[in-house]
Amino acid sequence: MTDHCPFCDLGRDRIIAQTTETVTIRDGFPISPGHTLIIPRRHVANYFDTTEEERHQILVAIEEARQALDEELSPDGYNIGINIGEAAGQTVMHLHVHLVPRYNGDCNDPRGGVRQIFPARANYWDPSK
Repeated sequence: MTDHCPFCDLGRDRIIAQTTETVTIRDGFPISPGHTLIIPRRHVANYFDTTEEERHQILVAIEEARQALDEELSPDGYNIGINIGEAAGQTVMHLHVHLVPRYNGDCNDPRGGVRQIFPARANYWDPSK
């Protein structure tokens, strides 16, 4: 990993919304149409190191982004995710919240949602597995 933080040096053209404590951008490597990131302005790596006001503004920004995505793309659902630490897959050590629009038919079986991180453990509803 590098010391350069891509979220501390965002071009104004990338920012699609903002609050006093956050900026919102579209993911540069989207996994679905409309994949959005909510990023605190302060360089903080971990959700658990945020202030109460930052956490509040992150939630405000998630809701505002969801409303905009509902109007623009009308997704059928959402996943919200935060990777905290390298073991959890975090590659940019500046907190960012993924708001991932989901669409009917975008994968074979969406059941289990974030549980699909470990596919062998995701299908808890099927006793034969």
